[in-house]
Amino acid sequence: MPFWTPRRETAADDHARTGRLLEGLEAAHAARTGDPVNGELDSFEQLVVEAALPLAGDPYPPPGHTYPRRG
Repeated sequence: MPFWTPRRETAADDHARTGRLLEGLEAAHAARTGDPVNGELDSFEQLVVEAALPLAGDPYPPPGHTYPRRG
């Protein structure tokens, strides 16, 4: 028997993970520029923001995808 129990991740798990990703991006941007809010995002930071935020009206998860299993 495994020492962990597999579980399905939920939309709440996914949203929490996205929030942590964006908080980390903010911290990295602040370390690079000295200001977490203002200033231009570099190309990688822009990519992270665009990938992390779904477009309005897009179904979630996208068709053909399910929430990943952890473990």
